[in-house]
Amino acid sequence: MTAQQPVALVTGASSGIGKEVALRLVDAGFQVVGTSRDASALTGREGLTYVDLDVSSDASVAAAVDHVLGRFARLDVLVNNAGIGSAGAAEELSVAQDRKVIDVNVVGVMRMMKAVLPQMRAQGQGRIVNVSSVAGLVPQPHMAVYVASKHALEGYSESVDHEVREYGVRVVLVEPGPTSTPFDAAMVRPDVLMPAYAQQRETFAEVMADSIKDGDDPATVAKVIVAAVTDAKPRLRYPAGVTAGRVSALRRFAPARVFDKQIRKLNRFAA
Repeated sequence: MTAQQPVALVTGASSGIGKEVALRLVDAGFQVVGTSRDASALTGREGLTYVDLDVSSDASVAAAVDHVLGRFARLDVLVNNAGIGSAGAAEELSVAQDRKVIDVNVVGVMRMMKAVLPQMRAQGQGRIVNVSSVAGLVPQPHMAVYVASKHALEGYSESVDHEVREYGVRVVLVEPGPTSTPFDAAMVRPDVLMPAYAQQRETFAEVMADSIKDGDDPATVAKVIVAAVTDAKPRLRYPAGVTAGRVSALRRFAPARVFDKQIRKLNRFAA
């Protein structure tokens, strides 16, 4: 991407997909700064350092980006990987809980992009990779606000890509399917459970456990993210994993009634 060693900033890099991405970008020749809300316990390696970052804080985002630019005087790649999930019927989650998910998954990405775009435009090049999900393409009962956040991320990313492309900057999306990470441990969950959704809740827990157990290895997703970073002519969307590829194709080509029926079948709902 440049004659100088390129610099990448990876959010949510303490474990799972983000950690794999950070390591693979180092192997690909990048200087990498990974982030975590508490980076003090993380150990780097040559080419990889860590910095504290809370994407829900304007001040924290500004400090992290200033740290990178102060050290390297450039920033070539931003990988927006930090995010949280949700579990529970939409009626059960409070508006405050909905806001928390949106603030991290959507507004957090907006904060990061606004912080790095001036530098990338000044350089005349840059790549922003936003980690979306197949949930950005399809519905998922009992994850409604998470799905909403990923749908919003898809639209925002595609729109901004058109705005900044003439300055040598591209915004692309990576859409993983179910992945074997501790994703479910950090989900926002209802404080009060409603009896009306008890059976659905039990079924959702089973479906989620099965999908994570059989999910893709984080390294599989990381490989796709690195490809999205390094492709000379990047695509807008990169499905990551077998399930993601199938779901993406189903969303595009299946008739609406067939698609709706399949969603209900996968979630063990009555037709």
